[in-house]
Amino acid sequence: MNYTYILECADGTLYTGWTNDLEKRVMAHNKGKGGKYTRTRLPVRLVYSESFETKQQAMQREYAIKQLTRSEKEKLIEQL
Repeated sequence: MNYTYILECADGTLYTGWTNDLEKRVMAHNKGKGGKYTRTRLPVRLVYSESFETKQQAMQREYAIKQLTRSEKEKLIEQL
């Protein structure tokens, strides 16, 4: 399974990524071994995720979410 996810960083910003192991990836982010962006904004908290059959689908969804405004991302998160 592949996942697209949104993290909320300690400074309130949102980070979007994809992975094939969601729990491991969130732990990596919180250990400072995730994305460069999150390293200086720890801790992070998982606030949204979607699952996909293929890596390509997850990556396409990541790209689509990254094109959204913050307001649109917040609405997506609230839909959970």
